Amino acid sequence: MPTWRDLPDLAVRTSGGSVIAANDEMFGEKENLIKPGDPAFQPRTFGNRGQIVDGWETRRRRDHGHDWAVVRLGMPGIVHGIVVDTTWFTGNYPPECAIDAAGVDPLGEASTAQVDEPAWEEIVARSPVEGNTRATFDVEHPRLVTHVRLRQYPDGGIARLRVHGQPVGDPRWVAGRSFDLAALEHGAAIADCSDTFYSSPANLLIPGPARVMGEGWETARRRDQGHDWVVIDLATDGVVGRLEIDTTCFVGNAPGAAVVSALQPEPAQLMPRVRLQPDTANRFLLDSDRDVAQLRLDIHPDGGLARFRAIGAPTPSGRAAMFLRWYDLLPTPWAVAALAGWGGASEQWAKGLAAGRPYGSAKALAAARVSGDGPDAAAWAALTGLPA
Repeated sequence: MPTWRDLPDLAVRTSGGSVIAANDEMFGEKENLIKPGDPAFQPRTFGNRGQIVDGWETRRRRDHGHDWAVVRLGMPGIVHGIVVDTTWFTGNYPPECAIDAAGVDPLGEASTAQVDEPAWEEIVARSPVEGNTRATFDVEHPRLVTHVRLRQYPDGGIARLRVHGQPVGDPRWVAGRSFDLAALEHGAAIADCSDTFYSSPANLLIPGPARVMGEGWETARRRDQGHDWVVIDLATDGVVGRLEIDTTCFVGNAPGAAVVSALQPEPAQLMPRVRLQPDTANRFLLDSDRDVAQLRLDIHPDGGLARFRAIGAPTPSGRAAMFLRWYDLLPTPWAVAALAGWGGASEQWAKGLAAGRPYGSAKALAAARVSGDGPDAAAWAALTGLPA
């Protein structure tokens, strides 16, 4: 059964994560915390500050404080679990750690020094950590997270920090536009797949191009008459106009062909079986006005793909659902700041709308919007999909 460990890592560098601050990184650079892949170690490899480590390691403390590092998530979202990995740290790991979370508007002025202390909420209480292990922590936090702060007590080395969760798309980025409905960063997710032998199908949906085969999805070699497939829950209902099935880096192991179908709200074939070229961003134009919420990509017979993109325009109901999910999850200061000024809306109006959350339905949100100092009709419709 899938667990939060199967959810994407919101903090990893390849998804846009960044370690924006740390109080100390004497022996190991803070950026190592969010590197993709497992930590490595080569004994007796020394630099000017000692053994070179593949992790974040601070100096030995001689006081009663603790060390910390702040990570800006590449994909803001709801955090469900955290892994604190001390692999290869045996005599220099921290005995305890804790995790804080904050949600600040990425369109605002939040930076290293501007994540104010009141914005932080503890999501993992101070807990014991062992050396050369991967400590896992379940998280129950109801608000959208953009930053996490790792605290270690009192000092030492941590190889990796993994922040697993569900990305939540920001509707302001795509208001009134077509976009990749299958992108993790907008809230799409893998619903099911036939095979995960070499790598996770979630790699298909991450931002940016794949640099190596290991950053895509590759299945085992089939020795039967079947074929492999993956099902994708789109970020929102929409009409898909363009597909990209990218086999970059897969030279001798790309699938021979692919088929794309809609599963929800009604089953239908969107693209018949077409031949795929290896090591190529295969692009296809669709002539369809069908609303789609869930796609199935069939590859024949097996192989590897780097990325999958489904560019389209959300339906009004899909845009409303995307806005509601995002807005209901925002920390209150962000919920106010996000809409104050949007389409001419006043701060007082934005505060009143934020105070009524969660709305949970488009009907409730539409009823909450009143005329006067709210946003103009065009801006409101583009952002929410709801009529004025």
